[in-house]
Amino acid sequence: MADRLAVSTNTYHSYSFEEALAGISGAGYSSVELSSVPGWTEHVRRDASDTELEHIGAQVRAAGLDAISMSGHSDLASDDGIAEFRKAIHIARQLAIPYLTTSTGGHDDSSSGSVEDQRREFLARFGPLADEAAAAGINICIETHGGLSATGALAAELVQVINKPNVGINYDTANVIFYGHVRPEEDIKAAARYITHMHLKDKAGGDQEWNFPPIGTGNIDFAAIFGTLEEVGFTGPVSVELEFQGEPWPPLAEVDAAVKTSYDFIRGYLPGQALP
Repeated sequence: MADRLAVSTNTYHSYSFEEALAGISGAGYSSVELSSVPGWTEHVRRDASDTELEHIGAQVRAAGLDAISMSGHSDLASDDGIAEFRKAIHIARQLAIPYLTTSTGGHDDSSSGSVEDQRREFLARFGPLADEAAAAGINICIETHGGLSATGALAAELVQVINKPNVGINYDTANVIFYGHVRPEEDIKAAARYITHMHLKDKAGGDQEWNFPPIGTGNIDFAAIFGTLEEVGFTGPVSVELEFQGEPWPPLAEVDAAVKTSYDFIRGYLPGQALP
Protein backbone atom coordinates (compact mmCIF):
# COMPACT_ATOMS: atom_id res chain seq x y z
CA MET A 1 0.00 0.00 0.00
CA ALA A 2 1.12 3.56 -0.73
CA ASP A 3 2.43 5.74 2.07
CA ARG A 4 0.06 8.53 3.20
CA LEU A 5 2.92 11.01 3.42
CA ALA A 6 3.71 12.72 0.12
CA VAL A 7 5.22 15.90 -1.31
CA SER A 8 3.52 18.14 -3.85
CA THR A 9 5.73 18.71 -6.88
CA ASN A 10 4.61 22.34 -6.54
CA THR A 11 7.37 22.45 -3.92
CA TYR A 12 9.69 22.34 -6.95
CA HIS A 13 7.78 25.13 -8.69
CA SER A 14 10.63 26.46 -10.84
CA TYR A 15 12.35 23.11 -11.38
CA SER A 16 11.74 20.24 -13.76
CA PHE A 17 9.52 17.25 -13.10
CA GLU A 18 12.59 15.03 -13.08
CA GLU A 19 14.29 17.22 -10.46
CA ALA A 20 11.16 17.17 -8.33
CA LEU A 21 10.87 13.38 -8.39
CA ALA A 22 14.56 12.96 -7.61
CA GLY A 23 14.44 15.38 -4.68
CA ILE A 24 11.29 13.87 -3.19
CA SER A 25 12.54 10.30 -3.48
CA GLY A 26 15.99 11.26 -2.24
CA ALA A 27 14.52 12.76 0.94
CA GLY A 28 12.93 9.44 1.87
CA TYR A 29 9.37 9.83 0.63
CA SER A 30 7.68 7.10 -1.40
CA SER A 31 4.54 9.02 -2.39
CA VAL A 32 4.00 12.16 -4.45
CA GLU A 33 1.27 14.67 -5.29
CA LEU A 34 1.62 15.76 -8.90
CA SER A 35 0.99 19.37 -9.89
CA SER A 36 -1.07 20.22 -12.95
CA VAL A 37 -1.86 23.91 -12.54
CA PRO A 38 -1.65 25.85 -15.82
CA GLY A 39 0.00 29.22 -15.37
CA TRP A 40 1.77 28.15 -12.21
CA THR A 41 3.27 24.66 -11.75
CA GLU A 42 2.29 22.37 -14.59
CA HIS A 43 4.55 19.37 -14.18
CA VAL A 44 1.75 17.39 -15.79
CA ARG A 45 0.40 19.26 -18.80
CA ARG A 46 -3.37 19.58 -18.70
CA ASP A 47 -3.42 18.75 -22.43
CA ALA A 48 -1.04 15.79 -22.13
CA SER A 49 -1.74 12.92 -24.50
CA ASP A 50 -2.30 9.43 -23.17
CA THR A 51 1.16 8.54 -24.47
CA GLU A 52 2.65 11.40 -22.43
CA LEU A 53 0.71 10.24 -19.39
CA GLU A 54 2.07 6.73 -19.78
CA HIS A 55 5.58 8.21 -19.77
CA ILE A 56 4.79 10.29 -16.67
CA GLY A 57 3.53 7.21 -14.86
CA ALA A 58 6.69 5.36 -15.80
CA GLN A 59 8.84 8.25 -14.51
CA VAL A 60 7.03 8.24 -11.16
CA ARG A 61 7.47 4.49 -10.78
CA ALA A 62 11.14 4.65 -11.82
CA ALA A 63 11.72 7.18 -9.02
CA GLY A 64 10.29 4.67 -6.54
CA LEU A 65 7.19 6.78 -5.93
CA ASP A 66 3.42 6.29 -5.90
CA ALA A 67 1.28 9.15 -7.25
CA ILE A 68 -1.48 9.32 -4.64
CA SER A 69 -2.96 12.72 -5.50
CA MET A 70 -2.82 15.54 -8.01
CA SER A 71 -3.34 19.27 -7.79
CA GLY A 72 -5.72 20.23 -10.60
CA HIS A 73 -6.70 23.76 -9.60
CA SER A 74 -9.33 25.20 -11.95
CA ASP A 75 -11.91 27.98 -11.95
CA LEU A 76 -14.96 25.86 -11.18
CA ALA A 77 -17.31 28.84 -11.38
CA SER A 78 -16.80 29.11 -15.15
CA ASP A 79 -17.52 26.85 -18.12
CA ASP A 80 -13.90 27.11 -19.28
CA GLY A 81 -12.68 26.10 -15.85
CA ILE A 82 -15.03 23.13 -15.75
CA ALA A 83 -13.68 21.98 -19.12
CA GLU A 84 -10.14 22.28 -17.79
CA PHE A 85 -11.00 20.29 -14.68
CA ARG A 86 -12.48 17.53 -16.80
CA LYS A 87 -9.01 17.21 -18.31
CA ALA A 88 -7.63 16.86 -14.79
CA ILE A 89 -10.14 14.09 -14.09
CA HIS A 90 -8.98 12.34 -17.24
CA ILE A 91 -5.34 12.58 -16.13
CA ALA A 92 -6.17 11.22 -12.69
CA ARG A 93 -8.11 8.35 -14.24
CA GLN A 94 -5.28 7.46 -16.62
CA LEU A 95 -2.68 7.54 -13.84
CA ALA A 96 -4.95 5.78 -11.31
CA ILE A 97 -4.72 8.73 -8.92
CA PRO A 98 -7.55 8.60 -6.34
CA TYR A 99 -7.43 12.17 -4.95
CA LEU A 100 -7.74 15.37 -6.99
CA THR A 101 -7.31 18.72 -5.22
CA THR A 102 -8.61 22.05 -6.48
CA SER A 103 -9.62 25.54 -5.44
CA THR A 104 -13.09 26.80 -6.33
CA GLY A 105 -12.28 29.98 -8.21
CA GLY A 106 -8.99 29.48 -10.00
CA HIS A 107 -5.34 29.40 -8.93
CA ASP A 108 -5.09 33.10 -8.14
CA ASP A 109 -8.49 33.14 -6.44
CA SER A 110 -9.70 36.05 -8.53
CA SER A 111 -13.32 36.01 -9.61
CA SER A 112 -15.68 38.22 -11.51
CA GLY A 113 -18.65 39.56 -9.63
CA SER A 114 -19.48 39.06 -5.97
CA VAL A 115 -18.79 36.05 -3.78
CA GLU A 116 -22.50 35.29 -3.97
CA ASP A 117 -22.31 35.23 -7.77
CA GLN A 118 -19.30 32.96 -7.69
CA ARG A 119 -21.00 30.61 -5.25
CA ARG A 120 -24.11 30.41 -7.42
CA GLU A 121 -22.08 29.72 -10.57
CA PHE A 122 -19.95 27.14 -8.79
CA LEU A 123 -22.88 25.20 -7.34
CA ALA A 124 -24.73 25.27 -10.66
CA ARG A 125 -21.83 23.49 -12.37
CA PHE A 126 -20.19 21.30 -9.77
CA GLY A 127 -22.65 18.45 -9.17
CA PRO A 128 -22.28 16.67 -12.54
CA LEU A 129 -18.50 17.13 -12.34
CA ALA A 130 -18.41 15.40 -8.96
CA ASP A 131 -20.48 12.54 -10.36
CA GLU A 132 -18.07 12.13 -13.29
CA ALA A 133 -15.18 11.93 -10.86
CA ALA A 134 -17.02 9.43 -8.68
CA ALA A 135 -17.63 7.18 -11.68
CA ALA A 136 -13.85 7.16 -12.22
CA GLY A 137 -13.15 6.37 -8.55
CA ILE A 138 -11.78 9.85 -7.86
CA ASN A 139 -12.26 11.97 -4.74
CA ILE A 140 -12.41 15.73 -5.28
CA CYS A 141 -10.81 17.66 -2.42
CA ILE A 142 -11.74 21.36 -2.29
CA GLU A 143 -8.79 23.34 -0.99
CA THR A 144 -8.85 26.10 1.60
CA HIS A 145 -7.49 28.54 -0.97
CA GLY A 146 -9.38 31.80 -0.63
CA GLY A 147 -12.71 32.71 -2.19
CA LEU A 148 -15.55 30.35 -1.33
CA SER A 149 -13.26 28.14 0.74
CA ALA A 150 -10.93 30.60 2.44
CA THR A 151 -11.27 28.85 5.80
CA GLY A 152 -12.03 25.37 7.01
CA ALA A 153 -15.38 26.56 8.34
CA LEU A 154 -16.37 27.95 4.92
CA ALA A 155 -15.12 24.85 3.12
CA ALA A 156 -17.05 22.58 5.49
CA GLU A 157 -20.27 24.48 4.85
CA LEU A 158 -19.68 24.28 1.09
CA VAL A 159 -19.00 20.54 1.18
CA GLN A 160 -22.17 19.99 3.18
CA VAL A 161 -24.21 21.86 0.59
CA ILE A 162 -22.62 19.83 -2.24
CA ASN A 163 -23.44 16.64 -0.33
CA LYS A 164 -21.52 14.18 -2.51
CA PRO A 165 -19.73 11.20 -0.93
CA ASN A 166 -16.60 11.75 -3.05
CA VAL A 167 -16.27 15.47 -2.26
CA GLY A 168 -14.33 16.62 0.78
CA ILE A 169 -11.81 19.23 1.89
CA ASN A 170 -8.12 19.57 1.11
CA TYR A 171 -7.13 21.45 4.25
CA ASP A 172 -4.09 23.70 3.71
CA THR A 173 -2.75 24.67 7.10
CA ALA A 174 -1.09 27.93 6.00
CA ASN A 175 -3.59 29.08 3.37
CA VAL A 176 -6.22 29.62 6.04
CA ILE A 177 -3.88 32.16 7.63
CA PHE A 178 -2.85 33.86 4.40
CA TYR A 179 -6.26 33.93 2.69
CA GLY A 180 -8.74 33.37 5.52
CA HIS A 181 -7.16 35.38 8.37
CA VAL A 182 -7.71 32.56 10.90
CA ARG A 183 -5.45 30.25 12.85
CA PRO A 184 -5.47 26.62 11.64
CA GLU A 185 -5.19 25.18 15.14
CA GLU A 186 -8.75 26.37 15.83
CA ASP A 187 -10.21 26.61 12.33
CA ILE A 188 -9.45 22.97 11.51
CA LYS A 189 -11.90 21.85 14.18
CA ALA A 190 -14.84 23.07 12.06
CA ALA A 191 -13.53 21.21 9.01
CA ALA A 192 -12.02 18.05 10.49
CA ARG A 193 -14.92 15.68 9.79
CA TYR A 194 -14.93 16.66 6.12
CA ILE A 195 -11.17 16.59 5.43
CA THR A 196 -10.13 13.99 2.86
CA HIS A 197 -6.69 15.38 1.96
CA MET A 198 -4.15 17.60 3.72
CA HIS A 199 -1.65 20.14 2.46
CA LEU A 200 0.92 20.53 5.21
CA LYS A 201 2.30 24.02 4.84
CA ASP A 202 4.06 26.01 7.54
CA LYS A 203 3.92 29.79 7.98
CA ALA A 204 6.59 32.29 8.98
CA GLY A 205 6.61 36.09 9.05
CA GLY A 206 3.42 38.15 8.99
CA ASP A 207 0.05 36.61 8.30
CA GLN A 208 -0.16 38.14 4.80
CA GLU A 209 3.51 37.64 4.01
CA TRP A 210 4.34 35.00 1.41
CA ASN A 211 6.63 32.92 3.60
CA PHE A 212 6.07 29.16 3.72
CA PRO A 213 9.22 27.45 5.09
CA PRO A 214 10.09 23.81 5.84
CA ILE A 215 7.52 22.07 8.03
CA GLY A 216 8.33 22.51 11.70
CA THR A 217 10.30 25.74 11.25
CA GLY A 218 7.40 28.21 11.17
CA ASN A 219 4.74 29.23 13.66
CA ILE A 220 2.04 26.59 13.14
CA ASP A 221 1.41 24.18 16.03
CA PHE A 222 1.37 20.85 14.18
CA ALA A 223 0.90 18.88 17.39
CA ALA A 224 -2.50 20.57 17.70
CA ILE A 225 -3.26 19.97 14.01
CA PHE A 226 -2.47 16.25 14.17
CA GLY A 227 -4.28 15.96 17.48
CA THR A 228 -7.51 17.16 15.89
CA LEU A 229 -7.01 14.86 12.89
CA GLU A 230 -6.49 11.90 15.20
CA GLU A 231 -9.68 12.72 17.09
CA VAL A 232 -11.76 12.35 13.92
CA GLY A 233 -9.85 9.34 12.60
CA PHE A 234 -8.45 11.03 9.50
CA THR A 235 -6.51 8.52 7.37
CA GLY A 236 -6.17 10.35 4.04
CA PRO A 237 -3.13 11.70 2.19
CA VAL A 238 -0.87 14.25 3.87
CA SER A 239 1.07 16.19 1.24
CA VAL A 240 3.94 18.55 2.06
CA GLU A 241 3.79 21.82 0.12
CA LEU A 242 6.64 24.30 0.54
CA GLU A 243 6.42 27.65 -1.25
CA PHE A 244 9.27 29.43 0.51
CA GLN A 245 9.22 33.21 -0.06
CA GLY A 246 7.89 33.03 -3.58
CA GLU A 247 9.80 33.66 -6.77
CA PRO A 248 12.66 33.34 -7.32
CA TRP A 249 12.67 29.90 -5.73
CA PRO A 250 15.68 28.90 -3.58
CA PRO A 251 18.53 26.95 -5.20
CA LEU A 252 17.68 23.31 -5.86
CA ALA A 253 19.95 22.03 -3.08
CA GLU A 254 18.08 24.21 -0.57
CA VAL A 255 14.72 22.94 -1.79
CA ASP A 256 15.94 19.34 -1.43
CA ALA A 257 17.19 20.08 2.10
CA ALA A 258 13.87 21.68 3.06
CA VAL A 259 11.97 18.65 1.79
CA LYS A 260 14.18 16.38 3.92
CA THR A 261 13.81 18.62 7.00
CA SER A 262 10.04 18.40 6.59
CA TYR A 263 10.18 14.61 6.25
CA ASP A 264 12.15 14.21 9.46
CA PHE A 265 9.72 16.43 11.35
CA ILE A 266 6.49 14.86 10.08
CA ARG A 267 7.57 11.26 10.55
CA GLY A 268 7.10 11.82 14.26
CA TYR A 269 3.38 12.18 13.57
CA LEU A 270 3.00 9.78 10.64
CA PRO A 271 5.37 6.85 11.22
CA GLY A 272 5.09 5.06 7.89
CA GLN A 273 1.32 4.91 7.70
CA ALA A 274 -0.21 3.56 4.49
CA LEU A 275 -3.36 4.79 2.81
CA PRO A 276 -6.32 2.51 3.60
